[in-house]
Amino acid sequence: MGTASSLVSPSEVIEDAYGGEGGEACEIPVEVKPKARLLRSSFRRGPRVIGASFKSTGSVELEYAAEYERLRKDYEIFRVSKNNEIASMQKKEAKLDEENKRLRAELQALQKTYQKILREKESALEAKYQAMERAATFEHDRDKVKRQFKIFRETKEKEIQDLLRAKRDLESKLQQLQAQGIQIYDPADSDSDDNGATVTTAGTQCEYWSGGVLGSEPSMGSMMQLQQTHRGPEFAHSLIDVEGPFANVSRDDWDAAVASLLQVSPHVSQALWSNTIRCYLIYTQETRAEMQTFIQTHSLRLQRFCEGLGHFYLNVSFPEEKAALYAAERRQEIERSSVCVLLLKSSVCVVEDVEEAFVKTPDSRPLLLYLRTGDRKGEKEEVSTLSPSTRDLLERVNKADKSAKLKVISNDSYGFKNSTEKTFLQDFSLFLQELLGLELEESGEVEEREEEDSGDVLWDLHDEQEQIEAFQHACSAASRFSFQKYVDQLNDMVAAPPPTPPLLVSGAPGSGKSLLLAKWIELQQKHSPNTLILYHFTGHPLSTSTDPVLIIKRLTVKLLQHFWSISGLSMDPSKILEEFPRWLERLSARHHGNIIIIIDSIDQIQNAERHMKWLIDPLPANVRVLVSVNVETCPQAWRLWPTLHLDPLNPREVKSVISTECVNSDIKLTKDQEKKLERHCRSAATCNALYITLLARLITQSSWTLERTLQQCALCQDTISLYRLGLKVALDSLSTDQEKHTMKELLCLVCASHNGISESEALELFPDLSFPALTSLLHNLERLLIITYTCGLIRFQHPQACEAVNQEFLDGGKCHGSYREKIIRFFSEQLKQDRVTWRVADELPWLLQQQEDQSKLQMSLLNLFVSQNLYKRGHFSELLTYWQFVGKDKCSMATEYFDSLKEFEKTCESEQSMSRLANLYETLGCFLKDLGLLSQAVAPLQRSLEIRETALDPDHPSVAQSLHQIAGVYVHWRKFGNAEQLYKQAMEICENAYGPEHSTVARELDSLSLLYQKQNKYEQAEKLRKRSVKIRQKTARQKGHMYDFALLKRRALQLEELTLGKDSADCAKTLNELGVLYYLQNNLDAEELYERALDIRKRALAPDHPSLAYTLKHLAMLYKRRVRNHRKGKLEKAVPLYELALEIREKSFGPKHPSVATALVNLAVLYCQLKQHSDALPLYERALKVYEDSLGRLHPRVGETLKNLAVLSYEEGDFEKAAELYKRAMEIKEAEPSLVCGKAPSRHSSSGDTFSLRSPALPHASR
Repeated sequence: MGTASSLVSPSEVIEDAYGGEGGEACEIPVEVKPKARLLRSSFRRGPRVIGASFKSTGSVELEYAAEYERLRKDYEIFRVSKNNEIASMQKKEAKLDEENKRLRAELQALQKTYQKILREKESALEAKYQAMERAATFEHDRDKVKRQFKIFRETKEKEIQDLLRAKRDLESKLQQLQAQGIQIYDPADSDSDDNGATVTTAGTQCEYWSGGVLGSEPSMGSMMQLQQTHRGPEFAHSLIDVEGPFANVSRDDWDAAVASLLQVSPHVSQALWSNTIRCYLIYTQETRAEMQTFIQTHSLRLQRFCEGLGHFYLNVSFPEEKAALYAAERRQEIERSSVCVLLLKSSVCVVEDVEEAFVKTPDSRPLLLYLRTGDRKGEKEEVSTLSPSTRDLLERVNKADKSAKLKVISNDSYGFKNSTEKTFLQDFSLFLQELLGLELEESGEVEEREEEDSGDVLWDLHDEQEQIEAFQHACSAASRFSFQKYVDQLNDMVAAPPPTPPLLVSGAPGSGKSLLLAKWIELQQKHSPNTLILYHFTGHPLSTSTDPVLIIKRLTVKLLQHFWSISGLSMDPSKILEEFPRWLERLSARHHGNIIIIIDSIDQIQNAERHMKWLIDPLPANVRVLVSVNVETCPQAWRLWPTLHLDPLNPREVKSVISTECVNSDIKLTKDQEKKLERHCRSAATCNALYITLLARLITQSSWTLERTLQQCALCQDTISLYRLGLKVALDSLSTDQEKHTMKELLCLVCASHNGISESEALELFPDLSFPALTSLLHNLERLLIITYTCGLIRFQHPQACEAVNQEFLDGGKCHGSYREKIIRFFSEQLKQDRVTWRVADELPWLLQQQEDQSKLQMSLLNLFVSQNLYKRGHFSELLTYWQFVGKDKCSMATEYFDSLKEFEKTCESEQSMSRLANLYETLGCFLKDLGLLSQAVAPLQRSLEIRETALDPDHPSVAQSLHQIAGVYVHWRKFGNAEQLYKQAMEICENAYGPEHSTVARELDSLSLLYQKQNKYEQAEKLRKRSVKIRQKTARQKGHMYDFALLKRRALQLEELTLGKDSADCAKTLNELGVLYYLQNNLDAEELYERALDIRKRALAPDHPSLAYTLKHLAMLYKRRVRNHRKGKLEKAVPLYELALEIREKSFGPKHPSVATALVNLAVLYCQLKQHSDALPLYERALKVYEDSLGRLHPRVGETLKNLAVLSYEEGDFEKAAELYKRAMEIKEAEPSLVCGKAPSRHSSSGDTFSLRSPALPHASR
């Protein structure tokens, strides 16, 4: 027997019964401690003792049995308890199984519910999309109805215009009858009867409140007396009532008309568009010293001044002894000149120039006359020293100067040098102000001009000017050909129903594609003013005009400008190309007419297929795209588009072009020669438009004999060979080898350059070349269609001319490197002199890239002003291309710029240099922001802000600019709260500095509007956007652009004088209407137009004609407005005009007509402004009586007059009478809605001659 512990072996494993299946086996050890006695007996060793007692052995066994029984009971108890536990665990397991089944059932139910909800959500989204599609369809239908209504309205307006035209014709016939002594007059037929009233006998009351429109013209009231603020030149608040076609124009129609005017490019002389300011100096032997003094003392300053503004300055003069040799060149230079200066003492030698500039075309440019009537040493010489011919010439000059453009400078009291310093530059600033919108200070320094705000978009005016000049040139060249059949086909293709792919105009090089597109654009602008046309003409394949990013950016900006907003446009090249289709779609939806995009020679654009992918995408319904390509280079994917192919010229057209050119040059071809030309011009290469035009020029302009010229031309089988012949003709026309060498060198430099060479640069590159010789050479090359002037630069007229120079002088382009090195040295020298102009930034980096000189290119880019010039003009992608060529990434580029700026900052000490430093830091910050390096952009922007706050003032507008840029970075970081605070701070500074209606305020409003849109605050965003649009529209009406309204004036005046005659009544009416337009633009030239109209009407009409009173009133109102605008008033001059207008109206309408009362009120207001209250009182009282008798005692006009009388009584000290009159006026105003059978109240406000041109208010509903 062993111990109890032997019952369970340690190595035995008892399975866990309540673990169930998969339970884990475990050992359950049982330990029973034996008693010491048992242990001793059990482990007793040695032999058994014989004769031991039986009792002792039996007692041990009994004890063991008892122990065993006890252990067995314990084990049974333990087993039972464990079995109970197992049973309990099994019950729990069953319960958990039931709970698990219940939860699984609930999960399945939830999954079914989720699937049901998901299906319902998808159904709701599908319903939403369907609703959005229905809404879009509804919007489309609504827009279609709007367009139909717009067409209907335009048709009716055209009918109205026709009626007005017929009315004018009847008036002219009536005036002819009056001129014959037949006095027939009906006031209802007068163009001045803007009242629309039925005129009855004197003293008879008439129905004057018909149609809901007040019949009488508005009185000027007492705006000044009532202390009302002047609201500027907005149409709805303009202080004028308009006659003629302006009579019923709403503000929206006016804005649309202005936008249409801004896209029209009238045909004017090159002087108006040229980027070169040409000062034509006419002098004699007596005044040669004065001319030399001016050139040596002031030309360099004027040249630097114009360079800083992006223009060229050039002195044009021909020596008196050689003037006869350059007759044609002199006429051309006078036509192209920006200002003409005549230096005169006693006689004039070059009379033809004076006749051309000062007598025949005095209105084409500013004119300056320096008349030396005394000796420079102080000896007095009388004017009698002038020769009779000179005196006669000056009298004719004075007589021709009707517009007072001639400025006369005399040296009676001082010498010429003093005169030049003080007077000459002051008068010279007049033409600078006209051409550039700038002025010179009295010291001759340039006033810092305020940059035109264009939002955050960087814009290059030279690119825009280049496009305008290209369009002008193509239009003038297209006049030689008849493209009518192609124009009709283009019209049909454009009018095709959408969707329409781009239209392809194809043809061989020189077939006239550009001419056709220009002619078609001109016709569209004339006949479809509601169509927005965006065009781009490409130039030399390597010029900036072929950069796809700049092209798309320009088109996008033109779109945005048309809708009065240019914010939100990215500068990233890839984003510009990607976002253009979206901009086009968004803005086309807002335009009520068609949008036509025209790109000429699109195949010359760099990587055209890759960058013009948007052409393949579907276009909006009202968008048409026209592109022209050469047949040989047209991409295969574009050949499936609708195509208009230009065929070669037929023999009749060839003969017409050559005959016209010969007739103009007094050259007559024999029949045999005509037949030879006809046989020669039969192949496709010899009968295209460019070849025939060049052939005609060579025949008429060549210095060779006609027979030799025809023989040589017959050997040229393509345009390039014909151009090479033209180069030989030009060389043979030069007399010396030096001149021939200069011509070759000049053409090679133009060919090797990026965008061309200017005349002033050519004179610096060739120091021995005189200006007369240069202009003669260029004039000859231009006549042969080899070169042209674009943006002030000498360029080739056609790519074929450039290729001809390559083959003739540059060995197929292999010699470009030496000429590029020459231009590089020239511009590098300017860079050393700190002359960083737009020309240096355009040419130098590009030339270094072409020469593959990475080190010098990097040095030029690290000139901070070069990079700033490129970036500020929007050549962002070009700048990135240069850095990529150098091999620098964005971060390395930023580091290089930072290091350069720190070095430059060490040299800055003066206030001016610190201001330039701040501009550089700001430019760098904006550049890095556009690169996407926002974290690195903050530091330079912050530094720029610190410099400006320290060097200038915390409230300076430049500080607002820095705040604006930093806020832009916060917007990118989505820190909208910080950005909003900075934008508001910038706007507050701009409002304090410029006023609440300045373009910079509009810029901040646009930025805040976009910020609120990002935060889904659409109501606040829309409110700010509307305010911004109003400011931009008003600014555009007030300011216009560089040339727009000045060109409009010149063109209108030229047309009226050519077609109507200078002294006709219709001409006077046109002048009066144009004066109204200028008045509404705050343009002071309105006075000149009104005075001319008044002068013509005095001569052409009867003394008591109402139209005469109408012009008198407008002119008087203009004199009054000078006081309101804080200028020198002419109130005294306005009094007789108002008195005469009153007298005429009394004779025409009778003393009790409302128009007479209006004239009385106008005169009374004028007397009040002159503080002549005693004269004003009876006029007010008489006007009140007339209004009460003719319109009724409760009419608004009566209330206005009572209010004016109340103010006058108050100023006179009669307070009781003033209170009584004012109370009665208020009673009339309160009763105004129920006037005259519930008809609409007056559209005329109490603020004087204010006339709202909005649609008349609808009548009130009857009660």
